[in-house]
Amino acid sequence: MPWIAFIVHFFAAAIMTNGIPHFVNGVCGRRFRTPFVRTSGGSDSSAELNVVWGWANFVVAFLLFANIGPLYIGTPIDTIFVAAGVLVAGLLLSRIFAGKSV
Repeated sequence: MPWIAFIVHFFAAAIMTNGIPHFVNGVCGRRFRTPFVRTSGGSDSSAELNVVWGWANFVVAFLLFANIGPLYIGTPIDTIFVAAGVLVAGLLLSRIFAGKSV
């Protein structure tokens, strides 16, 4: 598999990780930040918008996983890239959602 596929899988995992908090908060009926609110004093987005935003992230991640080289979880290199994408995105998102600078 070409190296570009591993890089794309890293970003697909990061995008998928970004969709999780939006989708979960939306399904639970809670308001949550999305890119569609003003960062300077804006309020959180509606639960419905968060469900749609989380779903859109999942669709983009799926398309990247499905169309850019096959995803072989279980092979060491692909597993490492996907796990790294989840970890890096999770760490960055935890800082963003906590209100700390990245």
